[in-house]
Amino acid sequence: MTSECQAYIYVQLPGTLNTVPAAMLKVEKLRDGTFVGRFRYGDRYLKRKDAVEFDPFQLPLGNTVHEFTKLKGIPGAVRDAGPDAWGRRVIEHKLQRSPGDLEEIDYLLNGPQDGAGYLSFGRKLEPPAPKRRYNRTHQLVELVAAAEAIEEGKRVPAHILEQLEPGTSMGGARPKATIEDDNRLWVGKFPEKADRCNLQRVEYVTLELARRCGIAVCNARLEPVAGHDVLMVERFDREHTEGGYLRFGLVSALTMLDCDESYLDRERWSYPLLADQIRRWSEKPDEDRIELFRRIVFNAAVTNNDDHPRNHAVRRTARGWRLTPAYDLVPAPLVSLERRDLAMTIGTYGRTASIYNLLSQCERFGLTIEAARKEIESIVAIVRNWRDHFLACGVSVADIEYMAQAFLPECFFFEKLPGD
Repeated sequence: MTSECQAYIYVQLPGTLNTVPAAMLKVEKLRDGTFVGRFRYGDRYLKRKDAVEFDPFQLPLGNTVHEFTKLKGIPGAVRDAGPDAWGRRVIEHKLQRSPGDLEEIDYLLNGPQDGAGYLSFGRKLEPPAPKRRYNRTHQLVELVAAAEAIEEGKRVPAHILEQLEPGTSMGGARPKATIEDDNRLWVGKFPEKADRCNLQRVEYVTLELARRCGIAVCNARLEPVAGHDVLMVERFDREHTEGGYLRFGLVSALTMLDCDESYLDRERWSYPLLADQIRRWSEKPDEDRIELFRRIVFNAAVTNNDDHPRNHAVRRTARGWRLTPAYDLVPAPLVSLERRDLAMTIGTYGRTASIYNLLSQCERFGLTIEAARKEIESIVAIVRNWRDHFLACGVSVADIEYMAQAFLPECFFFEKLPGD
């Protein structure tokens, strides 16, 4: 027996506050448990002069029915607008359902109306009236308490759940909520009870360290809440205008690489392949490939090994697609001194986070060996002073010592394979 679900997909047209129906997605679950998704743009939408494609390569404008089996039948550019791991927990809590009771399309339909990028979803042809109410900073105490309750499996009052709406797909697994402050939208990232250190402050200070290295990172600040820090990360897919917020298209590297989140699809989790895709997608591919190389060097230098494809993305600007600011930069204090791996392939020697691997395919990023060495040396010179930077930004001595093993381990400086 097979079953089929469907969702209408709406888009907020670039440069406007106008949200219109754009496409239909139907997902069929087959007897063997696999999924087939069928996507088609609407005829009325295709007649619009201002219609935009969601993905210029996998979902070009036209009346073709596109079929997908990866990501449980959801096209990547569509899944990118859905809830993240934390958002899915909020949806399950809200519906009082277990993960096994919900299909991917259920998460889209019950996800945030204000999700990542400019897409949203519904059961009817016409999009629902937009919500204009956002959480404010004064609600953070209540929101942090609600997130803790969900972590502990406790029930949360309905009016609080409405405030703690599911997060965007670019946010990861940490508890969070969207906050409006000073005509800007922020993702407030909350502490977790299992944290070994003040991860919000560590992430903020790491973002600022990357900024010192010349890397384009998202705007961020810390908000003190009931003796804890909440990390406020400004949403780069929104821009305030009179009457509301403009929304920018957002597509993850997972979609650009046409791969699944499963480790079985790990061979396509690759920075060189992503650099090749940036040549196709980016309006300024040379600049964006060098920027991507800097981020790889920084990730390797601070052991940010949560650099999976959902933690990289491109954003549709008025002129075309560009690499987004960097986000989710968190050091991992690993013990191994002989080898460190990132989540994605770096070069000829796989995921190994060492100089010889960083240089091995630097030409894919538009860099000569000499130019790549200069980029590495410049970043290393700044990261060497990480302790002073962390201390000046209020990271505790205990947390600095806890994080120390993440920074510039001996294996990072290997110029050749050990034993060669």
